Amino acid sequence: MKKFLVGVTALATALVLTACSGNAGGSAPRGGAVAQGDPAGGPTTTSAPSSTPATSSQTPTPSSSSSTPKPTSSKPKPTPKPTPKPAPKPAANAADVPCKAALASPGVSACVDLSALKTWLLQDGKVIYGPVKQLPGKKGHATPTGVFHVSAKVKNYHSKAFDAPMPNSVFFLPGIAFHTGSLSVYSHGCIHLSAAASQKYFTTLQKGDVVQVVA
Repeated sequence: MKKFLVGVTALATALVLTACSGNAGGSAPRGGAVAQGDPAGGPTTTSAPSSTPATSSQTPTPSSSSSTPKPTSSKPKPTPKPTPKPAPKPAANAADVPCKAALASPGVSACVDLSALKTWLLQDGKVIYGPVKQLPGKKGHATPTGVFHVSAKVKNYHSKAFDAPMPNSVFFLPGIAFHTGSLSVYSHGCIHLSAAASQKYFTTLQKGDVVQVVA
C-alpha cells in the first residue's frame, strides 16, 4: 500500500513540473526554447528571439529633405528702361523772320535773308517751313532785294545762258528763281536750295505769291 501511494505521489509531482515548464502553452524561461507544434506530429524547438531587433530587408525611403530639390535662387531681371522719345522741335518763331512785307501778306509767301543765308515759307504771318539754308548770287551777280511775286514755275528748267539744269524752278524775277542747286557754290543771282527744300517751295508757292528778299 505504501509503494502504491509513493508511486501516485511521484506521478502527481511529475505532472505539476510538466505544467510549469511552459510546454503546455506558458512562456518559456528567459534564454530557453519554446515548443511549437510540428505538422508531422512531433514537437519542434525554435530558439527564442534575441533582444536585438531584426533589420528590415526593405530599402529605406529617402527623407523628403534629400529628395526634394532646393529652390534655385535667381536674381530678378532688371526692368528695361523705356527708350526716351526725341524731344519735339520747337516751332519756328515768326519774330525771327526779317521780312515784314511777307509776314503781313495774306496767304502763302516767302522770305529770303541774304546775309543769314536762310529762307522761310510763311502763311498768314506764320512760319510753315524753315528756316532752311540757301545760297544767293555771288559778287557781281547779287540777288536783287525787294518785294516780288511768283511769275512762273518750271519743273525741269534748263538755263540756256549757263547751260545748267535748274530743277524745281520758281521764278520771281526774269532769270531769277528758287531752284535745286549747290549749297557750297554761290549762284548767278538765283536762290540755291537743297533738293528737298526746292521741292517744298515748288509745291507750296503759286503764281502771284509774295517773295521778299532782304539784305
